[in-house]
Amino acid sequence: MPLVGYGIWKVPAENAAESVYNAIKLGYRHIDGAYDYMNSAEAGQGVKRAIDDGLIKREDIFITSKLWNNYHAHDHAIAAAHRENEAWGLGYLDLYLIHFPIAQKYIDPSEIKYPCFWEDAARTKVGTLVKVPMIETWKAIETLVQTDSNPQGILKSIGVANCNAQLLTELQSQAKIPLSVLQIELHPYLVQPQLVQMAQENGIAVTAYSSFGPQSFLELGSPRALKTEALLTHPVITKIAEKHGKTPAQVLLRWATQRDIIVIPKSNNTERLAQNLDSVSFDLAKEELEAISALDKGLRFVRS
Repeated sequence: MPLVGYGIWKVPAENAAESVYNAIKLGYRHIDGAYDYMNSAEAGQGVKRAIDDGLIKREDIFITSKLWNNYHAHDHAIAAAHRENEAWGLGYLDLYLIHFPIAQKYIDPSEIKYPCFWEDAARTKVGTLVKVPMIETWKAIETLVQTDSNPQGILKSIGVANCNAQLLTELQSQAKIPLSVLQIELHPYLVQPQLVQMAQENGIAVTAYSSFGPQSFLELGSPRALKTEALLTHPVITKIAEKHGKTPAQVLLRWATQRDIIVIPKSNNTERLAQNLDSVSFDLAKEELEAISALDKGLRFVRS
């Protein structure tokens, strides 16, 4: 699983095929998607174009997707995974995550294809929570993992997102197939050192999303992001960037990857895409890593 991936959250469906193709052309070999991003089919088209053009083979690219909250019940989880695999159209998914440890009322995709956190098409009613234990969902997707005894499985590996240490421990105690990845919000304002340590010590790779902190949420009009000092212009970050001759974004990404944390930044700018991919080409000093970590405020922008 490459340390630097291309995240397609907020990539419009009409641009996703071209964006993914261009990312692959630049050298990306890890695409992070999700059912709820509403662009899986289009992203898959971009990957298929890259394969058809001889840029890559299927086995060269790592595709991540995620199960949405309305499909946590056993049979719904299995059906949703099959739909998502078919949408990507690549034969299998390299990693499939339970997107949130939240189960919401089932809504048939023929009624509302992408419910998000809502229960109605007008998005006026927040989705009803239902009692589906995470282990039920986990055991459902376990049946789809490709193994020696299940060679037709459509998932190479499985994991979770937005989970705390207690839930990881509970899942681990009952899982037949080990958790491969934990994906969490992680940036210098939300460092989560104990959770990262716990996951890594248990062989669970950590993927960080929203590596630039409030930047990811400005276009969503988040009040919390709007009143938070930008990390990309924070004096601690810019000083380190100037010292290394790198961009603040590269410093923020390297702060994560140098500690074996996977990053999945998005950009629509080709130059920034290349810079993000090149962020592993230098090392930060121990005191620089510590200075960045010291910005921690426990500030979370994704609250579920």
